[in-house]
Amino acid sequence: MKTSVVSEFYKKTPAERLAFVKDFAQLTGEEAALLQKTGALDLDSANRMIENVVGETHVPLGVATNFLINGKEYLVPMAIEEPSVVAAASNAAKLARPGGFTASADEPVMIGQIQLVGVKDFEAAKKKILENKKALIEFANSLDAPLVKHGGGARDMDARVIDSQRGKMLIIHLLVDCRDAMGANAVNTMSEKLAPKLEALTGGEVRLRIISNLAVNRMARAKTIWTKESLATKEYPGGEVIERVLDAYAFAAADPYRCATHNKGIMNGIDAVILATSNDWRAIEAGAHAYAALGGKYKPLTKYYTNGAGDLVGEIELPMAVGLIGGATKTHPVAQVCVKILGVKSAQELAQVCAAVGLAQNFAALRALATTGIQAGHMRLHARNIAVMAGAKGEQIDAIAARIADEKNVRVDRAKEILEEMKKK
Repeated sequence: MKTSVVSEFYKKTPAERLAFVKDFAQLTGEEAALLQKTGALDLDSANRMIENVVGETHVPLGVATNFLINGKEYLVPMAIEEPSVVAAASNAAKLARPGGFTASADEPVMIGQIQLVGVKDFEAAKKKILENKKALIEFANSLDAPLVKHGGGARDMDARVIDSQRGKMLIIHLLVDCRDAMGANAVNTMSEKLAPKLEALTGGEVRLRIISNLAVNRMARAKTIWTKESLATKEYPGGEVIERVLDAYAFAAADPYRCATHNKGIMNGIDAVILATSNDWRAIEAGAHAYAALGGKYKPLTKYYTNGAGDLVGEIELPMAVGLIGGATKTHPVAQVCVKILGVKSAQELAQVCAAVGLAQNFAALRALATTGIQAGHMRLHARNIAVMAGAKGEQIDAIAARIADEKNVRVDRAKEILEEMKKK
């Protein structure tokens, strides 16, 4: 009988693990070989990055064009499997010119949370921690001399009492300037080392000591103007396009079911940049959606309104904990190339680019949804995937994709019919 229990699986080589997986899942030799196809990231390096490696998977890497942010030209690498995202972001950025985007980002300050339970007098414990804040911060900074040397380090500390289903808890927030790192390792180390000192001060017991991904002290913002003239199409004058986009935004602001998809469109763009630079897209997603719900109601991360000239103004604000040093960003060779393509010199600059891309992506989706519909452009690009699924090769792919898109019948069965016709000819 098959079992997924494998003694010391982690100690085996990738080839040995793959042999086990091949037998367990009854993979063909061709299927097993696909898993071991590597690109710039060799299998040995991958094996050091995560556990139980058996191979690699690959995501298309595209480049969004036309981005002008704070007066600087950018080509933006985007790693994503979904068609139309890169094209949409590029088009939205083009329509925002010649002014482009203005963007800003806060200092890279992250929150380390330390949970204390079993405290007898919460207010007295809170007061004692704040009285000893300076010494606690100095101790935290003694743990990471390189970070302090580069201008970062622990900056502040706060304490609050919360009510939970398990009773009251004392939560300490350690604020750490992480400079050009995302900061999880530095913050978690400081939080763990501080725990015994906090227990001694409060008489409580420490439970969790971990970074928070709701990085409200590390916000990124972007803003742009799309003029009426730039938004005019054959079907709609620019003013009507603006009214339709505003209606779409109002829908998201009023309805959480729509707002979830509205914010997903923003993250289509941001996640693609995060993945291309090997940053932690799960952390960015968690922070973005938590921030969207921070006031008790899930809300859009963007907002739209008209200015005095009647043009459309778009803005975005969200937590953006990204880094240029440490983690996979420095170990993945493709990520290093993507950072070079971007030309960003700091984590704050990368955060600004991400915010601008998120705003561009969101606007492009709203414009399409409110006018021609999202499927027209998306399905034309998706048609190539359908052609491949039908078995098309080489030049057949584009020919079949063009036909099923023109017919507005982007389906695998129709693609197979056309492929058979081509083979007979």
